[in-house]
Amino acid sequence: MQQKTLVAFLKDLAETKHRSAKTIEAYRHDLSNWLTFLNTQQDKFPSSPKNDPLYLRMYLQQRMSDGVSNRSIARFLSALSGYQRFLQRHGGKDELFKLPRIKYTSKLPTFVPQGEASRLFEHGNTREDKQTYSYWRDYLMVALLYVTGLRREELAGLRVSDIDLHRGLATVIGKGNKERIVPVGEATLEDLKRFLEVRRLHTAATESGSPHLFLNKKGEPLTVRSVDRLVKAFGKGEGLEFTPHTLRHSFATHLLENGADLLLIKEILGHSSLSTTQKYTHVTSEVMKKAYHSAHPRSGSRK
Repeated sequence: MQQKTLVAFLKDLAETKHRSAKTIEAYRHDLSNWLTFLNTQQDKFPSSPKNDPLYLRMYLQQRMSDGVSNRSIARFLSALSGYQRFLQRHGGKDELFKLPRIKYTSKLPTFVPQGEASRLFEHGNTREDKQTYSYWRDYLMVALLYVTGLRREELAGLRVSDIDLHRGLATVIGKGNKERIVPVGEATLEDLKRFLEVRRLHTAATESGSPHLFLNKKGEPLTVRSVDRLVKAFGKGEGLEFTPHTLRHSFATHLLENGADLLLIKEILGHSSLSTTQKYTHVTSEVMKKAYHSAHPRSGSRK
């Protein structure tokens, strides 16, 4: 019965809440483990209430003993909270648990310094593949991630028709199938025009009719995993270590460092809450503190 309810809950997340496949899979994993544990305990102690608080405490203690981070436990409790609200709407009140609050320390986002990011787009490297489709594809993926702050799945989903070269805008479908418009810088637009010509030759050679902007060597749309792999490889080829998410963080951090409004950054990134965007203020604060300690004679640091 519980498994059927879980399936119905996950279906509701997909069809009504429009949650991403990644989120749904994480919820499925977390809640399946919990329900397996709960069923085992309820079978052992059939006379106890189905929502005996001891069951949840035991499960959380077991997860902590297994070395699971507070962040992962907080994610599980968030999934369980949503699942219990679904249960409540469908008459499962006798299986509801009082959920504790778990605090966790959020890591500050990592980013590429502005100087190193600028060097990426100067075309000053000596790579032998600079005239190939794969070079321009990977270069443009890195460029768009950095100048628009797109998520990797949003980049993978981009279509040629989503790019407005005349207005310098890109239409993006983000989390929850929400559409937003993001600006694209003039320098990147010029690179995009060159890439589109290289892409046209590639689609002709592969007889591809795909509308997606970024394609593999067969002319098929890139998967999210491929985007991740290719972006990392391009960075290493330039002597840098970064991921698509690092470039998203770099985009937001550099905007904030150069005086952009936090609300503007929130809208471009597609954050649903300003509190999510505010983490970048901590990043810039840390950068300022490091600069102060390294440069000011009365900072207290030893040189």
